[in-house]
Amino acid sequence: MATWNSRGLRGSGLEDLINYTIEVYREKKLALVQKIPTPIKPIQIEKETRHITLAYFDQKSTVDYIGVVQGIPICFDAKECATDTFPIANIHEHQVKFMEDYEGQGGIAFILINYTNRDEAYYMPFADIKRFYDRSITGGRKSFTYDEVDKNYVVKRESGALLHFLPALQQDLDGRK
Repeated sequence: MATWNSRGLRGSGLEDLINYTIEVYREKKLALVQKIPTPIKPIQIEKETRHITLAYFDQKSTVDYIGVVQGIPICFDAKECATDTFPIANIHEHQVKFMEDYEGQGGIAFILINYTNRDEAYYMPFADIKRFYDRSITGGRKSFTYDEVDKNYVVKRESGALLHFLPALQQDLDGRK
């Protein structure tokens, strides 16, 4: 079992940007999105401060965020990548299944991926996630490259949001019609 602090702060910079953005969206009444905490089971608690010092993941998490954008249910995960190659192993089977089921219920699932080495972020529609995932489990490449990411889904800093993903979401919706 992995402890909660083994990779505890990985991606926290990206999550800070997203958390700020979803707060801007809430204030502007554009969307209501919530960070889903990863369920943990505390093992050691510091007595004086009552801080958890050791914990285990209690169960598999689904995605990082769930919400609604003007009546459209969305769910997404936040991923960071320091190189131009993103390992599919960083997107777990249970997450893909959850996103697939979510889309099956009429929701929109996606990933926000931040390439830290390039200071660029992208919205990746579920169809692309599924294509890369399926490729990896059928004997193909076990990762996708920066060059394979659809650059039309770039996420910019604009309109007071640090990761303004609503235009990319709209583009995804338009492409589904």
